[in-house]
Amino acid sequence: MNIQSRTKLVKETAYKLGFEFVGIAKAEKMEEESRNLEEWLKNGMHGKMQYMENHFEKRTDPTKLVEGAKSVITLLYNYFPAEQQDDSTTPKLAKYAYGKDYHFVIKNKLKTFLEVIRTEIGEVDGRCFVDSAPVLERDWAKRSGVGWIGKNTLLIHPKQGSFFFLAELIIDLELEVDGPIKDYCGRCTRCIDACPTEAISPEGYILDGSKCISYFTIELKESIPESYKGKFEDWMFGCDICQDVCPWNRFSKKHNEPEFDPHPDLLKMKKEDWEEMTKEVFQKIFKKSAVKRTKFEGLKRNIDFLKK
Repeated sequence: MNIQSRTKLVKETAYKLGFEFVGIAKAEKMEEESRNLEEWLKNGMHGKMQYMENHFEKRTDPTKLVEGAKSVITLLYNYFPAEQQDDSTTPKLAKYAYGKDYHFVIKNKLKTFLEVIRTEIGEVDGRCFVDSAPVLERDWAKRSGVGWIGKNTLLIHPKQGSFFFLAELIIDLELEVDGPIKDYCGRCTRCIDACPTEAISPEGYILDGSKCISYFTIELKESIPESYKGKFEDWMFGCDICQDVCPWNRFSKKHNEPEFDPHPDLLKMKKEDWEEMTKEVFQKIFKKSAVKRTKFEGLKRNIDFLKK
């Protein structure tokens, strides 16, 4: 099978598995991205996320993750929900966390993907990644042309916005590569203006993770600093503000993944339901959810922090 046929097989398989977009980049050390990451870490913008300092070489060189790696396949999987929380005054949950934990859903698809490649092409060494290893996902997505990195530092696709999970296959198979696309943020500053904790730099394109609502409500294990009281705009797990205000997300389409549908009770819960939530209710609503990462105690801490 020649390089064109292999590339065609890869892209067709991606669409058959339900991925919305797919792009390919050459597996090589990321020089500019390495310098940017080093600067970001040096400025302490990772806050208490010490794991961001680990495996620096692996983060910036795919051949350290897969020996002899030749291609990085980037895949986008839509998670934009058909419905959102009913009560606008209730504590809010980032849309990506409505349904089943995406790590499991997408990882299974990636394993199937790799099996198809091996069945059709032969022995191929590779690994699957979905937000669970030292991979600079957005940078690879940018390199492979499935979007540009916006001023809010999220990947934006011109046809469907940014409500996507990113996933990668790093393989030792040479494929035709796609080039990056143009940045269409222009003069827009909506995400910068809307961020209540001023986590996005004034010019955009740099996010101070230690000021992000998602960091405080998911990553930070200790008490949330009192100086941020009243600035969370009712977000209890994650935050979608910079995506909700982005003009490109007017093109978002509802997903077709049943696994991402929320528990029947979740969207109907009122403010008092969240404030009075028991551990049993938490376990029922979030049985296989990414919200379990923050645990019941963590979610209660976030909800209590929102109380005026």
